[in-house]
Amino acid sequence: MNAGAGERRAGAAVASSKIGPRHVERLAIVYVRQSHPSQIVHHPESARVQYDLAEHAVALGWSRERVLVIDDDQGRTATNAEGRPGFQRLVAEVGLDHVGIIIGFQMSRLARSCRDWHQLIEVCALFGTLLCDLDGVYDPANYNDRLVLGLKGTISEAELHVIKQRMHAGKLAKAQRGELGTLLAFGYVRRPSGEIVKDPDEQVRCVVDLLFEQFKIRGTVQGVLCYLVEHDLKLPLRVASGPDKGQLRWVRPNRTRLQETFKNPIYAGAYAYGRRRVDPRTKRPGRRATGRRIASVNQWTVCLRDRLPAYISWEQYEQNLRQLELNRNVARGVARKGSTLLAGLLRCGRCGHRMVVQYSEGNPRYVCVHDAAVYGAPLCQSIAARAVDRVVEALVLRALEPSALEVSLAVAADMERERVREEQLWQQRLERARYEVQRARRQYDAVEPENRLVARTLERALEELLGAEQTLQEDHRRAQAERPTSLTEADRSAIQALATELPRLWNSPTTTNEQRKEVVRQMLEEACLTVVGNSEQVQMTLRWAGGHETTTTLTRPVGKLSQLSYYDDLVCRAEQLRQEGKTFQGVADALNAEAWRPARRRETFNASMVNSLLASKKGDRDMRTPRPLPEKLKAHEWTLPALADELGMSRITLYSWVLRGKVQARKVQSEHVHGLWILRADEKERERLAALRTARRRRRPQGVQTG
Repeated sequence: MNAGAGERRAGAAVASSKIGPRHVERLAIVYVRQSHPSQIVHHPESARVQYDLAEHAVALGWSRERVLVIDDDQGRTATNAEGRPGFQRLVAEVGLDHVGIIIGFQMSRLARSCRDWHQLIEVCALFGTLLCDLDGVYDPANYNDRLVLGLKGTISEAELHVIKQRMHAGKLAKAQRGELGTLLAFGYVRRPSGEIVKDPDEQVRCVVDLLFEQFKIRGTVQGVLCYLVEHDLKLPLRVASGPDKGQLRWVRPNRTRLQETFKNPIYAGAYAYGRRRVDPRTKRPGRRATGRRIASVNQWTVCLRDRLPAYISWEQYEQNLRQLELNRNVARGVARKGSTLLAGLLRCGRCGHRMVVQYSEGNPRYVCVHDAAVYGAPLCQSIAARAVDRVVEALVLRALEPSALEVSLAVAADMERERVREEQLWQQRLERARYEVQRARRQYDAVEPENRLVARTLERALEELLGAEQTLQEDHRRAQAERPTSLTEADRSAIQALATELPRLWNSPTTTNEQRKEVVRQMLEEACLTVVGNSEQVQMTLRWAGGHETTTTLTRPVGKLSQLSYYDDLVCRAEQLRQEGKTFQGVADALNAEAWRPARRRETFNASMVNSLLASKKGDRDMRTPRPLPEKLKAHEWTLPALADELGMSRITLYSWVLRGKVQARKVQSEHVHGLWILRADEKERERLAALRTARRRRRPQGVQTG
């Protein structure tokens, strides 16, 4: 082989007639590259031959001082120029007209991509740089040499493609038999025979079982992580390489590792290959790990079920994937801390999009914002959340009454199983700590007393393990003291008694919003809400778990009496009572006795509301005699009704602005007038208030006024 290489070098020397003084005055670059780090370790002869090309440059006429060896790309592939600083440096030197010749063992060392190869040829031809391999010297500016160089580049790229295709076919054939070895997830080990089995360590298996049990209970990766941190539990890890290969380590849990665990099909007993696909649009050349995307199950290259020992069933694995997808913000998700019961479950009956929750000064509202967010259109519809939640709460509690006893017994059994599992984990940790101490003590006892260098080290290790065991025992005793005692028969009887008082439990201060919402999510799959026109009536359809639907009508607070569906009948009845000689308060009392309801959140009418009702029907702002002013108004001062009329807005809204400090106002008192507000608003201030009013209207759903 060395003789053949020498003959090719001699042939290159014969072709040195293409080398002129201009080339020799510049640098001779020797480019050294091997494709993979393993080749550098296991095939050093290839690198040695490439470094010897520096002597070949001297034979072609360059002085040793003018020979530059670039080996920055050792262990890097030549499929792309990105990620190869050595190749980029070479092209930069050529572009600066510093290079007379580029020498490589083969042209494939320079580039395996026709795109990069032809760009290099173009730059070399432009600046008069020669290319040289063991077959000869080439001038890219010469058409015949350019043709040969182009053919060499095409062959290099095709050669790489054939190699990859052959290797991929072999890997795929092995994967289809389920024999292609991959890095195992924790909880599994590979025997010397190649068989994959569950980890022989009992504590490792218990931790894996615990992870999936807690995810089934809590429904989120964050919930499982908080549980592990709260109970000071760590995740097992088998060292994959190095001198400690196969040793068990316990590492701090993190969100990424837990998420990968719940998505890994090996825990369902499936052998999978091709779960990650490379998206060329996001692939960054030179970065092998970029561009990878998790494919759906039906897009996996190989999926062999029931090939490996399983911790969970395949159905549970698919359910976990669905739950992880639902936990995204755009989907239903799990119960959060907000006070609304239908967050994530409610759809708009008008457009079909999901409604969101908006909080304003502690007053939550269900709002359909899709068209407003996407198209800049007005809000589709909006409703106060409390009015909806009251109805949902009553329906859910009514549905739970027959099964309340069964639920309570299941809760008691779950609590007992949780105590047993937690104690089992503690005992395993204590057993492991005792074993470590015993092993360290045996090592210490086995050393000769005179060998103090070793004895001191083993003594320190034993003391550290003894301290760790004592700390663990103290933590165990502390956890036992804080842990609730096991349920006795009296406790079970108490729970059964409480099961009949589910409404009281629901309203108990110790019941959290998340717990209430989780109950609703177990009962309901989805809810659909439609405001009837501009009225106070709302139609709501609840789809229960199992497919049954319930349709009901509820009442929402509205901003104006005229929005009430029974507005005309209400006005007629109020006028009849007024014609009978009743005062405004008398009319209000009669309407309340007849179960008429006002527009806003009040349950009863008062004299002021009756006055507004009759006045609005007659087109008058107020039928009452205006109150006398205790003092003369100054310049730019207004009474509240006068300024509201000037701005064309509700007096109630303007009054709320006064209370919030949005309007400059003062309160005056006199012998005959109590609590009269005087507002100051010049022309500029009135323009500001009008703009504020307009902005507030734009935030409302189109055609809907809310209270």
